[in-house]
Amino acid sequence: MFARDIGIDLGTANVLIHVKGKGIVLNEPSVVAIDKNTNRVLAVGEEARKMVGRTPGNIVAIRPLKDGVIADFDVTESMLKHFINKLNVKGFLSKPRILICCPTNITSVEQKAIKEAAEKSGGKKIYLEEEPKVAAIGAGMDIFQPSGNMVVDIGGGTTDIAVLSMGDIVTSSSIKMAGDKFDGEILSYIKRKYKLLIGERTAEDIKIKVATVFPGSRNEEIDIRGRDMVSGLPRTITVRSQEIEEALREQVAVIVQAAKSVLERTPPELSADIIDRGVILTGGGALLHGIDLLLAEELKVPVLVAEQPMDCVAIGTGIMLDNMDKLPRHKFS
Repeated sequence: MFARDIGIDLGTANVLIHVKGKGIVLNEPSVVAIDKNTNRVLAVGEEARKMVGRTPGNIVAIRPLKDGVIADFDVTESMLKHFINKLNVKGFLSKPRILICCPTNITSVEQKAIKEAAEKSGGKKIYLEEEPKVAAIGAGMDIFQPSGNMVVDIGGGTTDIAVLSMGDIVTSSSIKMAGDKFDGEILSYIKRKYKLLIGERTAEDIKIKVATVFPGSRNEEIDIRGRDMVSGLPRTITVRSQEIEEALREQVAVIVQAAKSVLERTPPELSADIIDRGVILTGGGALLHGIDLLLAEELKVPVLVAEQPMDCVAIGTGIMLDNMDKLPRHKFS
């Protein structure tokens, strides 16, 4: 029994694992619940996510990745180990090769941390690839031709923007403005305007169910519950799409600006290709209502949301694992 190659999309919000020959076999939140007194891992993934904001003092639910990089090394290692053991991909005598994706502008120290965590969790050989490149491949773009492709990958911790040609990145930018920051902004907006404290999960619910970033494109409302800051008692309020659009305006402007600056640095021939082909949006943030309309209006080019934006990076790792022999070796040092 030989070990299977696996591709990991190590995201700030979710971890997706693609096993060669099987497709995406795991998609769980990047959360680990730990007992502070004994340092024992109690739950990982979905089970741990249910505990966020709902645990007694000695149990903490940690998100070990922050802004696309490892913030807590030991917890990340435990999390990867848990997921890889769960998949049962190790062979009788062999270990799997692992391809992991990381943001474009992380430092060599951060790259080393990701590689070490993967090695300790049971990988034989670890390969690192840049996220927007893998996302573009997963979204079905043919980036190995001499023509320009642009991808905007909005994840949980980072937004990676890149123009690709000939199988590599020509210009790129990675900013720490993504899904988690949107949640945080919604949370503080509700706190400021309604004097109501809500949790991260409620903020995420608002983002999914009523938020929009394109004025007037959505008109919905949601009832949310939280703790009144004045009386300290539970209270219910109604939040509308229009308010959330105002709350997220500044945050989304940062992403638009980053996309503009990448386009400004792109060679003119490739810019011409992008006008023809459009920009592809991937990552969970691509599902944010109206983001495609806003980018299309601001960048003056067509903007399309990938078919399965959440899974693009994981699908891309699968395609790359199948073509490992054809890829430039220098990448995998």
